[in-house]
Amino acid sequence: MSTRSLLWLRLFILLVCYLLTGPPQVTAEQEAPVDGDWLISHLSAEPATLNPITATDAYASNIDEYIYESLLKRDEKTMELVPVLAEGWEISDDHLQYLFHLKKNIRWQDGQPFTAQDILFSFERIKDPKVDAAHLRNYYQDIERLEIIDDYTVRYHYRIPYFKALEFCGGIPIVPAHLFKDSDNFNQHPIGRQPVGTGPYRLLHWETGKEIVLTRNEAYWGEKPHLNRIVFKIITDSTVALQVLKQGGMDFMGLRPIQWVRQTQTKRFDENFQKLKYPLPSYSYIGWNTRRPMFADRRVRLAMTLLLDREMILKKVLFGLGTVVSGTFYINSPEYDHNLKPHPYDPKAAVELLKAAGWEDHDGDGVVDREGVPFAFEFLISAGSKFGEQIATILQENLKGVGIKTAIRKLEWAVFVQRIEDHNFDACTMGWSLGWDTDPYQLWHSSQADKGSNFVGFQNEEADRLIEAARQEFDPLKRRQMYYRFSEILYEEQPYTFLFTTDALVAVARRFQNVIVYPMGLTPRQWWVPKDLQKYKAP
Repeated sequence: MSTRSLLWLRLFILLVCYLLTGPPQVTAEQEAPVDGDWLISHLSAEPATLNPITATDAYASNIDEYIYESLLKRDEKTMELVPVLAEGWEISDDHLQYLFHLKKNIRWQDGQPFTAQDILFSFERIKDPKVDAAHLRNYYQDIERLEIIDDYTVRYHYRIPYFKALEFCGGIPIVPAHLFKDSDNFNQHPIGRQPVGTGPYRLLHWETGKEIVLTRNEAYWGEKPHLNRIVFKIITDSTVALQVLKQGGMDFMGLRPIQWVRQTQTKRFDENFQKLKYPLPSYSYIGWNTRRPMFADRRVRLAMTLLLDREMILKKVLFGLGTVVSGTFYINSPEYDHNLKPHPYDPKAAVELLKAAGWEDHDGDGVVDREGVPFAFEFLISAGSKFGEQIATILQENLKGVGIKTAIRKLEWAVFVQRIEDHNFDACTMGWSLGWDTDPYQLWHSSQADKGSNFVGFQNEEADRLIEAARQEFDPLKRRQMYYRFSEILYEEQPYTFLFTTDALVAVARRFQNVIVYPMGLTPRQWWVPKDLQKYKAP
């Protein structure tokens, strides 16, 4: 259910309590770390590609972060931007030029040197409309050119200021240019299945439908991690995954609320695993494809929201482990407008809205219709999402009560995502993982409705103006006021039925040390296992 996408696609907020008290140390042991052992982690869906430029989901991002690196990153503890492949950077006073000095003697995992040419090549691929990188392209659209000063110095030139420019210039996904010399199809290049990065782990093998295995990069330029392997075991059924975990076949997985509350409460489970709960900057939603005639009217979309009892779902399905949200910003961030209370469950008001939009049962067959067309639509869900199936089933029953027919269709993740990206859907349920700073352009600007992450086709001129103006506003208070008005527009238009933000619920085998919850979550590459507790001896 998520697309990191990268997003990729990715808007996290600083949790103030962490800065005041420091991140909690879960394990108490202070002995010196040692090398060895594997981490076997659950992967609930298989990514379509590991090319960091074209990948659009959180599953690929979760794996790629071990393989690929960029010029900078956010420090896990302080959340400040710190160098990785760059030694440092300089920003012009007018916020239009960003100069990066690269570290020398860094090599790709095939032994070839990393240089400024790799950054230029990656930048040009992101900007290339033939490359499947629309989810990234909008963040680089205002860069006029990328200048190579020498092999280890690059300068970005912006045409207008952008408040997130440093993060995206420094965080650009970088691929090895030399591997693409004889290829004219970037989207289908073998690197998608055989990634080559500069990071601490490299791909050992990828067995489709079963597992993706990473092994420690012994030639890594930086401080090497302690764990020899990271194994991602692909199990789409969360019930099966929990059984594998309990039997010792995995070390680390996210838990569903019912698993957290009812299925992991035994003494034996507590002896073998620690359960961690921490804020997860994200939200789930139902997206209404506004290109479809039945969902083009805001009154119908609002009626859909009023027909879903989110508080009941929170209580009975999520066991209270979450919060109903009303907008696109993380609920604990300053950008979230708490004055916009979630729309209530109100079937009577929903029926009135449907009537106002022309949807009534004119022919007495029990299904509302407009101009002779019955209100019937298909609700897409990912086959591996139990929560998505529950939401769809509840909504289906509620809509049936007011004369709307809903067909639920489950699809494998890769097919599901392709249908969404092709806009070949009526409604769907998904979720967004959010990044550190907030820029809703990727999700909501009208320019992103064709080839971007505005999958539902939302278009609003005032919203566009606000999003564009906020991008050039470096004063967070002024930017926040723009976002409040933008949130009001979303609240009125309801292109999404915003659902919940929930805590991360995870289980980690107790043999792992240095398991720390940071503001952005866990960092397994820092974990290690004492020699006498190591389970897997092979490198």
